Formats: sequence, structure tokens, C-alpha cells
Amino acid sequence: MKISNSGWVLVAFALLLGYTPSLQAETTKQPLSAELLWQLERIGSPKISPQGNYIVAPVTRYDLGSDKGHTQLYLFSANGNVQRPLTAEGQRVSEATFSPNGNALAFISQRNNDDTGQVYILPLNEPGEAVRLTDVPTGVHGIKWVGNHIYFISRVFPDQSWAEMRDTLKAESSSHVSAHQWNALPYSQFDHYIAENRQAHVFRIPAQPSEASLATVEALTQPLGIELPRSSQSASSYDIDPTETWIAFTADSTNNGVSPKIDLFLARIGENSARNITEENDGPDTQPMFSPNGAALAFVRQRIRGFYADNANLVLHDMQRGTQRVLTEDWDRSVRGLVWTPDSRGFYGAIDDQATSRIYHIDARRGAVRAITGESNFGGLSIANNGVLIATNESFLHPAQLVRVNTRNGSTTRLDTFNDERLANVNFGTFESVTYKGHNGQDIQMWIHYPPGFDSSKKYPLFLLIHGGPHSAITNGFHYRWNAQTFASWGYVTAWHNFHGSSGFGQDFTDAINPDWITAPYADTIAAANYFQEKPWIDNDRLFAGGASYGGYLSTILLGKEHPFNALLIHAPVYNMYSQMSADFAVHAERFGHYWENDIYKEISPHYFAENFDTPALLIHGQRDLRVPFGQSFELFRTLQSKGVESRLIYFPDENHWILKPNNSIYWYNEVRNWVEQHTPPGPR
Repeated sequence: MKISNSGWVLVAFALLLGYTPSLQAETTKQPLSAELLWQLERIGSPKISPQGNYIVAPVTRYDLGSDKGHTQLYLFSANGNVQRPLTAEGQRVSEATFSPNGNALAFISQRNNDDTGQVYILPLNEPGEAVRLTDVPTGVHGIKWVGNHIYFISRVFPDQSWAEMRDTLKAESSSHVSAHQWNALPYSQFDHYIAENRQAHVFRIPAQPSEASLATVEALTQPLGIELPRSSQSASSYDIDPTETWIAFTADSTNNGVSPKIDLFLARIGENSARNITEENDGPDTQPMFSPNGAALAFVRQRIRGFYADNANLVLHDMQRGTQRVLTEDWDRSVRGLVWTPDSRGFYGAIDDQATSRIYHIDARRGAVRAITGESNFGGLSIANNGVLIATNESFLHPAQLVRVNTRNGSTTRLDTFNDERLANVNFGTFESVTYKGHNGQDIQMWIHYPPGFDSSKKYPLFLLIHGGPHSAITNGFHYRWNAQTFASWGYVTAWHNFHGSSGFGQDFTDAINPDWITAPYADTIAAANYFQEKPWIDNDRLFAGGASYGGYLSTILLGKEHPFNALLIHAPVYNMYSQMSADFAVHAERFGHYWENDIYKEISPHYFAENFDTPALLIHGQRDLRVPFGQSFELFRTLQSKGVESRLIYFPDENHWILKPNNSIYWYNEVRNWVEQHTPPGPR
């Protein structure tokens, strides 16, 4: 901002009168620092009551002193006039769900002397405190409120009574033996180990506290002899029809933890048998959703077993005829985040579409799709019986906000005011979406973030970010762990490129890197660097790159191949494809064969390129990471040190695949900044 001599006189005169000009406001603004990221209030997925008069959403705040987060449920109105807490600070709350009449709210909390999370009921149309509904010793999750019952999942000891389970858990907690034992897979999921002697099942209990007790808990899936998938379960793992006649749920039909086949089962509640309605499909069938009128059961189908990013189609099962039809067969996008419309004639979904999570409408009769929203991310959809649709909305420049969505034109009405005061003082940079030519001359979409005050007449360093997955595209949303605006505020042009393999650009693009993880993404990454090297505002002597998970893998590939970067950031990398077998899943084994059956592992494992390693690298990993076990970084660190390559290893004994604790996260950002600045000095020149 330039001010003429006469302008300075006017500013000085204004200051004498007590007026604060915009210049001072600009100079007092702060960057989007790591510390500020942890001061922001984070809104979770909202729920709207069936009648549309209440909206409830979890809001989490973090305290650096205690190094913990605290979540409260907040009440909102559809017109934006109400925003107040429903639950007290310091209590753990999750999974809010409304009663069918909207007059009460159920949620999971762990209070007073609760050993595990339990269901609590809070009246909304009259004064009163939340009352505990369940006393299940193995805890509850995945709750739904249908008709006169609360449905939930609990991981139980299948051959024990509730009293015996309580005794077993008490004995385990007081035992000095820490051993785990497995005789079959799976043994872990992401950041926790799976107890082999427990099973996940669906139960229900009367929704009236006066009628609820352990004696009135009814087992629904356990009598069927079929457990929910062992690795993970949630409320999306099952559904109940509106009349409480049917239950639909997912299960591994092979009982083979090495290569599970997730199918959809349908049973009448109270009967002792269930029918597999997706047996003919080799891929997973998941997320059952009964229509509001109970006439249809919708679910999500993928066809390729062992490929989590396979295109996901929407399927309708006719409850009367027993027939099925695929609604989105000809649509080259994956359905997700779906809710039925109240009239049972369609769906709204938050769909990953070309680097943006947009709301789409899907017609339940013809499968026709229509985009509702535009350029920023939407999620957490919830709809009332009167058709009012609410969601969260975020972009690179603001965290999730609660909004009401106009389903005709995609316009939104904001319903919350969280973070406004803090973000008003943030000096954000700008961003844009560009396209360049990557592998085989194909278009590659890339987000570019410019630092605050960017001046195109000067030269800036580049920080190229490499996303994980590898099939998880970077979309226009707010990221707390790898925030590009935070990196840019240090004085870097920062970019995310959605290389081959990224989701949201069609099945062929997503599957183009399997099983060869190197060729196309590496070419796309070098082409991204070349794109910037041709810009007059990039300093070609100051180029840096890094990523996590698959992004750590591809960064490690860069260590062994030609590249223009001064140094690298490598977080939780897959370094050795053979030792990656110790993870919670084997990357290519289910689809392409094990390493003793396919030479591809030798061709794509970064450790085979170690002879060429010569780039300084910062390595970071967490002990509790079971998706990419922490030994991968220790192997890589020893390799780099043995070769005399400048390297640093940061190890977090209490973190998993991500760095989630406030003080650890701030330390992570600061150490990354120190490393980047050491090898690629910041700021314009």
C-alpha cells in the first residue's frame, strides 16, 4: 500500500483526532499462526430436528494448558437467531440425535462415575437435566433414535452376560499383564489394537428412561450369529426402517480378516436369520439407509475389492419386490455424505468433485444428478421433514461454519458466529486454482496459495505440498494439520497439486496409479515444479517440498530420483513396501497379490532407491501410527544417516498417523518452519 506525501499529512491529522486508519488495521493484523489454529472453535457435523425447529452441533475448544479439547453441544435455530450451549464445559459429548418428535435429544457422554460412554437423554421442550439411559459395561457408540427405541453398537464379549462382562473388564483393568494375543487378522485399526475376544453388535433399548435398564437391552445382530465388521463400525454401519420392522447392517461375509468381503445383510427384527442381499458383488456394499417411507433401502456399492477409492455408486433395494437397481451407474463420481429427501424421492450428498466437495441432488427414480453448490466445501448434511437442509461450509480461508442451504440455487445463510472476532484480525493471503499439463500431457488441477502482501514483481520461495491417500484429493476446505495459509504466511508461495490418483476427477484418473504408485504422480510433481520455475515470481534457487503418508512416500521417492528441491519434509512415510505388511492393511496385496507373488513391490518400494539419496530431509512419525508403522521412519533415518545425508528425526510417542495434541501440533509447525527456513529462506527478494 503506497501513500503520497499529502496522504501522510491526512493520516497524521486523523491520528491527532483519534481516528484509526485502515493502514494501522492492516499493520496490526496477524498471520494464521499454528497457535491461532488451536484457538479456533471447531464445529462438527450438525443435526436438525425432524420438525426443523432445532439444530444441534458439537463445538470443540482446545486448552493449551491442559493440552486437551472440550466439546459442548450447541443449540441453534434455522433462522440464525439462537446460538447457546446445551451441555456444560468439560464434559465429553458426541453423536447427538433427535427423537422422532423433536422434543428430546439423545447423545453419548461419559459423566460422573461412567467407565465408558453411555446414552443420555435431554428434554428440549421443557426444563430438565440430561438423564442417563444406558448402563452398558462395554460402552455404546453409533446411536440412532427410531420409533420408541434407541439403537446402538457395543463391542461385547459374545458368550458373557452383562454382569460377567463388567467383571471381565474390571479384572482386565486391574491386571498387571499387558499382553495382547491374536490368532487371526485383523489385529489393529489406524491407531488402536482390536481385541480378538470381542464382537461388535447392534442393540436397542426403550427410549424412556423409566423403562430402560440392562434387562430391557435387546440384542439384534447377536442372535443372527453375524457380527459387524471387526475393524470399524459406526452409525453408518446399520439402519432401522421407520416401522422398526427391519434392520440392515454390514458384515464380513467371509469372516476372513486377511481379505474381508463387506456385504449388506437384511433381517426382520426379532427373527434369528438374516439374508445377504449383496452376495453377488465382490466389492464392499456399505452405508444402508432406509427411505423415510420405508419402501426402499439405499446403500453404497463399490465393485473392486481391495481398492478403497473405487467409484462408489448409489443402489436402491426395493423392500417389497426385493429387486435392486444402480442409480448412478453412468456418473463418474463417488457418492458420499448422503441424506434422503423427506418425500423419499431423492437424495442430497456432499460429493468430491474436481477439488471441491459440492452438494448434489440425486433423483431416486432416474438417477439424474444436479449440482447445488459451487466453489467451497460442504459436509455434514442434515435435513428436516419440511425440507430445510443444513450443512457445514468451509474454505481455505475460513473453518467450518453452520449454514442453511437453499436447495434451489445453492445460496447459504450462516447460522453461527464462531471465530468471527479472531479471524477478523487475520491477514490471509489469497489462493487460486490452476491447471497444468502433467503425466502423458493430461490436465492436473493445483491450488496455489500466495502469502499476504504478495508482490508479483518480486521472487518468492516455493513450498510444494504432496497430499496423502494417495486417493484423497485436496479440496477447498480448512485444514488444521497442514494449513497452506499458515505455511504461506511464513513467506512462501504454497501449493497443493491433485496428481494422478486423486479422487474427484473420475474413476480412470483415480485408478491410474495402481499398482504403479510412482510413474504418474512423480511426473505430475516434477511438472508442478516446472510450472513454478517458469513463473517470474518464483525463485528457482528456493524450492522445497514435502508430504505425509502417501505424500511421505512420494517425498521419499524424490529422495532417490531427480528433482529441483533444496530439502524435503517427510511425515509418516511408506518407505519399505515389505515391512509395510505390519500395518493395519497391506497396500496392494488384496488386489494385486503379495510381495512373493508380484514384482511390483520391488519396482515401487522407495528403499530400493537408497543409493541415490542425497537431499536433506526432516522425518516425523508417531508411535501410535498403525496405518504406517513408525519403524518406517526409523529405517529411513538410519539409511540417511548411514549415507551421510543431513537428516533429522522427530518422534512423538503419544501421537498416531496425525499430530493431534495442541502442544505437539504447535511444536510440529515450529520444527517444520525451522527446517524449511534453514534450507529455503523465506520471503520476497
